[in-house]
Amino acid sequence: MRDCHLVAYRQAGFNPVAIASRTPASAREVAERHGIPTVYDTFDELFRDPMIEILDIAVPPQAQPDLIRRAVALGKGHLRGILAQKPLAMSVAVARGLVELCEAEGILLAVNQNMRFDQSIRSMKAVLDRGALGTPVFASIDMRAVPHWMPWAEGLPSLSTFVMSIHHLDTFRYWFGTPDRVLASTRPDPRTTFPHTDGINLSILEWDRGMRASSWDDVYAGPKKLAESNPDVHSIKWRIEGTEGLALGTIGWPKYPVRTPSTLEYATRSAPETWHRPTWSEVWFPDAFVGTMAQLLIAVEDGSEPEIGARDNLETLALCEAVFAAAAEHRVTTPRDFLS
Repeated sequence: MRDCHLVAYRQAGFNPVAIASRTPASAREVAERHGIPTVYDTFDELFRDPMIEILDIAVPPQAQPDLIRRAVALGKGHLRGILAQKPLAMSVAVARGLVELCEAEGILLAVNQNMRFDQSIRSMKAVLDRGALGTPVFASIDMRAVPHWMPWAEGLPSLSTFVMSIHHLDTFRYWFGTPDRVLASTRPDPRTTFPHTDGINLSILEWDRGMRASSWDDVYAGPKKLAESNPDVHSIKWRIEGTEGLALGTIGWPKYPVRTPSTLEYATRSAPETWHRPTWSEVWFPDAFVGTMAQLLIAVEDGSEPEIGARDNLETLALCEAVFAAAAEHRVTTPRDFLS
């Protein structure tokens, strides 16, 4: 919240008016840094404030469902929208309850699937929507990078699947829709000292129409010291092959906090020597967080469904559950089975 959300909101001209934290001193420090006029000692005080129309709830996933329920109960009459973090919950069942609760109260609920607003990912979606690559055949995301696991991750039933892999799984959904089947394998990350099962995640996604995709989420990426001598050790690369073209891209995030824009290049069969290489100065962290809040604000103004609405996000959670089960149980799974 301190380093991404509020930085992005200030640069976009949004108007954060109040903040609360489990630790009031932290809230006061962040409020002073970002010029937020009101600091509440408790979440409930903030939820009751009739001035608050939009909430950005940024807490660990195991704490988020209860805060959303409290916000809905205490914000009746003035709360219009909530931006929740991914994962919305650690199961489809809990997440569906939150979706139905907000729908019943007329509150728009969106999920901060912020990789959809990475500049290369969003630009690629526009290329796909134009049909420039023809029919998609195969896509891959190859991550070799070390996340900073937050302390709250130690208590989760899943590590990588619902915290890191969810970015890539949701991106495939954004580009191609929800897959029909999943194959997956995982092993613990040898660098992460607390107990966990899903560290390094390997996923293969299948669509009945023939499309295939793979995600290699290597959160180990070799001894970390090696990255100091070779900048190419840590990277995220992606690729989409179509019947009429090819697209290649990179994600700049592994170099964060150094501002490193993501990249995209693509060419088509009709002009094979012409590679299109759009450029931008924006980066995923923190600039993409402008888009995740803006889409909710637009939906509130228009009375429309948020672009990253929570009901659609149930399918991303179902895909995560399918990947987790496929790896744990050594079987092919179907995301739709986890939606029922």
